[in-house]
Order: sequence, then C-alpha cells, then structure tokens
Amino acid sequence: MSLSLLVSGFSTFEPRIIENSNLATAAVLVAITDEDEPEVILTRRSTQMPTHKGEVAFPGGKTELTDEDSIATALREAHEEVGLEPSLVKVIGTMDQVISRFGFLVTPVLGIVPKDITLNSDSREIDAIFRVPLKFFLEGEPDQIDQFGSFRGPRWYYQDFTIWGLTAMMLAELFNRHYDAGFELSLGDMQGLVDNNYK
Repeated sequence: MSLSLLVSGFSTFEPRIIENSNLATAAVLVAITDEDEPEVILTRRSTQMPTHKGEVAFPGGKTELTDEDSIATALREAHEEVGLEPSLVKVIGTMDQVISRFGFLVTPVLGIVPKDITLNSDSREIDAIFRVPLKFFLEGEPDQIDQFGSFRGPRWYYQDFTIWGLTAMMLAELFNRHYDAGFELSLGDMQGLVDNNYK
C-alpha cells in the first residue's frame, strides 16, 4: 500500500479548524512508517497518568508557551514520550481538529517516519509502543461501533490493544477522507460544543 495517495491528498486538503475556542490546546503526532506496507505508530498510556489512563493514543500532549505551533507541540511531545527525533519526521500537514472529552482542542499532525525507526517507552507517561499496519484498518471492519452522546464511531481490537474513542475517530476521519474507507462516523456539533459549553 503506497503512501502517495495520502500524501498527495494533503496538497489540496483544508483541515477542519474549530474557531473562537477558549479551550486548552494540545497536539498529537500521527506517525506512519515509510514502507510498502505502512504502519501507524500508537502508544498505550500509563495507568498512572491523570487522564486517558491505560488508553491507546498517539504520542502527544498539551501545548507549551515555547511551542511555535501545533506541529512543534506534536514533535516535542513525540520526542519526550517515545524518543522520536523531530528531524526524522517528514511533516505532511495538520489534520481535522477535534475536541477531547476532557475539554482539549486537539490538532493531529500527520508525519512520515523511516520504517526502521527506533523508539523507546522510557517515559513515565507511556506503558507500551506498538505499530498497526494500515491494511489492518482498510482491509477489515471495525470490531464494534461505539455511541457516546452525539459521537458515533469505530472501535478496533488489535493484539492486546483497544483502539477507540478520540484515537479511533482521528484514524477513521483520515481513512474516510483520503482512502474513501466509509467507516461509520458521527462527530456531532463540535463547534456547538465550544459555543455552548466552554465559553
């Protein structure tokens, strides 16, 4: 499976921007390996973390004052959490912004990394690092469809890991937009969530 379709699609892609938000901001790195059968890099967060305990997530975290933009946040956090050197990431662009259930405005950043990249989970924030082939998602079906309020989206089980919630939503949006995957996905009114609940 070539990454050319994904990369070329970003040349004209205009990501969803959630305007007029007073939410705290964060960014995550959606890192995909550059190989014939590309894989997405995911982590499982430590059960000692204050939020998203034990959940599968992309490397990422809160924006800091020293971060120039969301890309800088995603690269810094990925370096801190999994030892990914920013210089080894070919940044393709930002994806659609989303809102986490903890009230963060999250910007996913898509990046391509070498297939033989070496990562480590020495960070106290991370319990495990693993990779999932894109074809696992694109050539199969979700194990179930979750419904949380106005959100409806897929859940996948991969080995001992459960990919669900915000992480699954970001993956499903990426695959729907750039691979016409057709995953069932309903995000609700995120701008309305900002306007009605977080001002």
